[in-house]
Amino acid sequence: MKYVSTRGHSASQTFTDILLEGLAPDGGLMVPEQWPRLTRPKLDVMRDLPYPRLAFEILRFFADDFPGAELKALAERTYTAEVFGTPEITPLSTLEPNLHLLALSNGPTLAFKDVAMQLLGNLFESVLEKQDRHLNVLGATSGDTGSAAEHALKGKARVNVFMLSPHGRMSPFQRAQMYALQDSNVFNIAIEGMFDDCQDVVKSVNLDPEFKARHAIGAVNSINWARVVAQVVYYFKGYFAATGTNDEQASFAVPSGNFGNIFAGYVAKRMGLPIRRLVLATNENDVLDEFFRTGRYRPRKAAETQATSSPSMDISRASNFERFVWDAVDQDGDKVAWLWKQLEEKGGFDLSTDRAWEKIEDDSGFVSGRSTHEDRVKTIRHVKERYGVVIDPHTADGVKIALRVREPRHPMICLETALPAKFDETIVEALGEHAPRPASFEGIEALPQRYEVMRADPEAVKAYIASRTDLHRGSMQ
Repeated sequence: MKYVSTRGHSASQTFTDILLEGLAPDGGLMVPEQWPRLTRPKLDVMRDLPYPRLAFEILRFFADDFPGAELKALAERTYTAEVFGTPEITPLSTLEPNLHLLALSNGPTLAFKDVAMQLLGNLFESVLEKQDRHLNVLGATSGDTGSAAEHALKGKARVNVFMLSPHGRMSPFQRAQMYALQDSNVFNIAIEGMFDDCQDVVKSVNLDPEFKARHAIGAVNSINWARVVAQVVYYFKGYFAATGTNDEQASFAVPSGNFGNIFAGYVAKRMGLPIRRLVLATNENDVLDEFFRTGRYRPRKAAETQATSSPSMDISRASNFERFVWDAVDQDGDKVAWLWKQLEEKGGFDLSTDRAWEKIEDDSGFVSGRSTHEDRVKTIRHVKERYGVVIDPHTADGVKIALRVREPRHPMICLETALPAKFDETIVEALGEHAPRPASFEGIEALPQRYEVMRADPEAVKAYIASRTDLHRGSMQ
């Protein structure tokens, strides 16, 4: 398996080559040259596999240059009951016939990002050790990616983590999960602005090849392909748990901000998993919903991006969307590069009259919808009253749209994205009571916090990174 850039002007590379990288040299994202296709006998064999073995079987399609025995051992070391609280890793619960909730928030930071990030941390450690290298991970978070990355990489001798987050835009619980970490290899930078400003800084730094090489800059955002691959696994696990045979189709409802989580479902569908619909749910920042309804992609400026009660989705420029468009335009890198130039110069592009739009409408499986704060509160209350389950505001966005578009004959699997304890204020508003909180997280908001507030200036961030890594530069070459 070789990887190329969505913009068509980077040499093909192996999985190990791209594992530690962020953007491709031409500014695009790395994607596989072709999608693996699973035969029906292979799907049948995979149906009853435990999670670690299922992860290995899927990962080996995309990481065929990685030693098989080592990859299998990494999956087994990552996906344990000790780390995720259950041997199922992502257990499925049934709310009513053909309506399910896939629990993805059993990891160390109570969010779905842990499922991929725990594996990524172990992959990084393995490759860096073999290559005798160090890495400075630079990432941006709207809430959950940051804490998942930091908890996966804290204390690892060969990695520093520089995480950018929007100052004052996350929940108190989310901030505490990140800023209260005291590990010497973790650096939190609170950017004055929105998540998109943080993401723009990360992209700008990645587009400085001299700085990137000098300071060994790597990525853990969902621009990192390994993150996407690790998330593909739970679509297979959820499908197998919700269906009786591989003859059935099932749909997935996914709260979407940066498009990485639902794009993993699209990859699973392209591999041959019988996915009927990919239900994309946005909050008030509805750029993606607008695209799938109209064919027009119009990212908003930071000043136009609303702060909502599902803050991890307060995103108006979705990085992974470029990977989807690349596939929709028949993997034409030059066309993607042209479209993203239109995005830069004109603020958007329109595919509604392009031949790709028919393919998107007919074959991609995407349907979409928009949820508001009032919708979230009502959905949280409805799910608690009818099913006795408390869900977080982001999951509520997904459930709200799932209930609107579900088809009675086909299982609808709603992806849980975080535990409600992370968003207590909204839970109190919806239910009149505090969200259930694991005992180990009591009082987390009162812990001492360590972070730097900075403006959204790539040069200032680069200076900050350089000031903390120059002493170690010799070991990073």
